Amino acid sequence: MLHTICAFANDSHNLGGGYVVLGVEGLDGRPQLPPKGMDAERIDAVQQELLQLGFSAIQPRYHPITGTYNIEGRTILVLWAPDGETRPYKARVDLAKGSRQQWAYFIRKHSSTIRARDADERELPGLAATVPFDDRYHQTASLDDLSLRLIRTFPHDVGRDLAGESALSARALGRRMNIAGRPPEVSFPKNVGLMFFNGEPHCFFPATQIDVVWFPEGAGSDRFEEKEFRGTISTILREAIDYIDRNYLKETIVKHPDRPQAERFRNFPLPAVEEALVNAIYHRSYEVREPVEVRITPQELTILSFPGADRSIRMEDLRTGQAISRRYRNRRIGEFLKELDHAESRSTGIPKILRAMRDNGSPAPAFESDEDRTWFLVRLPVHERACPEQPGQETEQVSRHVRQLINALDGELSRAELQAALGLAHRPHFISAYLPPALEAGLVEMTLPEMPNSRNQRYRRTPSGQIMSRRSKGKNIAV
Repeated sequence: MLHTICAFANDSHNLGGGYVVLGVEGLDGRPQLPPKGMDAERIDAVQQELLQLGFSAIQPRYHPITGTYNIEGRTILVLWAPDGETRPYKARVDLAKGSRQQWAYFIRKHSSTIRARDADERELPGLAATVPFDDRYHQTASLDDLSLRLIRTFPHDVGRDLAGESALSARALGRRMNIAGRPPEVSFPKNVGLMFFNGEPHCFFPATQIDVVWFPEGAGSDRFEEKEFRGTISTILREAIDYIDRNYLKETIVKHPDRPQAERFRNFPLPAVEEALVNAIYHRSYEVREPVEVRITPQELTILSFPGADRSIRMEDLRTGQAISRRYRNRRIGEFLKELDHAESRSTGIPKILRAMRDNGSPAPAFESDEDRTWFLVRLPVHERACPEQPGQETEQVSRHVRQLINALDGELSRAELQAALGLAHRPHFISAYLPPALEAGLVEMTLPEMPNSRNQRYRRTPSGQIMSRRSKGKNIAV
């Protein structure tokens, strides 16, 4: 157990450390449930022993974070061993009384703890000077810059038990989540804490945002629409993905006379777009003042981020989905994205994009970078058989009633106000022929999509609906 804690503290692959679980037996790498459990009266003694080992059996001193949990009526002890701030660490080889005090470095290889030797041992000292940016302390910020509300809602967002945590202060929760540290009298938040638990991280890290730009006539045109997404990293990811899906990802249905099943595909598959955008947020540098930019044209969807992939990764391997990275630029960001089910931190992003495009019947994506790896571009070509109409362009599927609703919708209106603007007295006719078709066509959106029946619900044009309205009124002007 000591050697495993030491290996997680060294974190030679920059994965964020790991966990040691006491009280659960394992068989072939799988936990056996129900757990054997631990004697609750002995847990304090075990924690005291761990404390002493952290002083006497690991150099420099290191102490994991501990917590007890009740699983199926049995008590277990979980040790969280995050990557250490003073890497590398070495531990006693043998704890037997009277044994010679021999020390060694330990690391993780796959699912095993091994003693570091040769090249692995020579590489470890270099880790001390390469603490990733997201895991550094932000000394111009204070713990007051961490939102206690956001910190307390995070366990709920990831399905974690809140027992015993709701009464803790921001300082205590910050330390438990490893997003704050240093001695109590000079505590600072870590960069990752400000990125996920401050509502305006762009104030600390300029250009922490996602820009979505739509070029209805192609990238060379003067006409375009742009929307910026700012907020916590998890917020901008969720909102940008929802916005792109709602306004620019369209499904085509092809019916065949010789078989009952219709063929369905999208212009751009959502899983590929989502994975590419998550990768951009995960692997970008937050020291570079450039936003992540999504450009959408009728021909392709591109995602640009700065910088590019590490030089150790061959672009040829990246394009075929064979690249495996041993170093992650933002290991802590990856840790939180993984808990939110956005990322896996196992070099699976590119293969997922390739698979999603292939399953949709789309052309293969392209991955580009310059020789110095200062930028990284993902190109997702449009499906060759997708409907040629641009989002918001009138088609036969857009009824006269929907066009009337789009033209009548000025700003944000409630259902009753929109019905009155159309001069309709018969509500069932309005509900069946006007509003739902406009929502399904992606021309109108709700202001409160998560609460469709709210009395505060309002409706507004989407960018596609705005384009249609301008065209129908003869105001085809640049945006």
